[in-house]
Amino acid sequence: QAQLVESGGGLVQAGDSLRLSCAASGRTFKTYNMGWFRQAPGKEREFVASISRSGNNTSYADSVKGRFTISRDNAKNTADLQMNSLKPEDTGVYYCSVAASLFDTAVTTPSRFHSWGQGTQVTVSS
Repeated sequence: QAQLVESGGGLVQAGDSLRLSCAASGRTFKTYNMGWFRQAPGKEREFVASISRSGNNTSYADSVKGRFTISRDNAKNTADLQMNSLKPEDTGVYYCSVAASLFDTAVTTPSRFHSWGQGTQVTVSS
């Protein structure tokens, strides 16, 4: 079971950028699809982005397309989320997670993700 630790959150103003990082333990990191999710106060956790095992395939929620970029470094067991042009509605706790996948595709089904990290808070002020 992978252990995940998120970092990089903070308080920023609208229009600013942040880079989140997820560090994963275990030698099987490169076999997992990686995903980022977020949960705003009073709302359910929602999918943000995912990246395939090789990093060649990505998928994004419509609300972040063109502003967020997910990447991974299999040599370092990390997956990052670069967030640009942040908006107040991006506020929430951001979590990384892993999903098993037989193919090198970007998994988007939330129920397939497991081994959640503790989350990192992102607050965007207007």
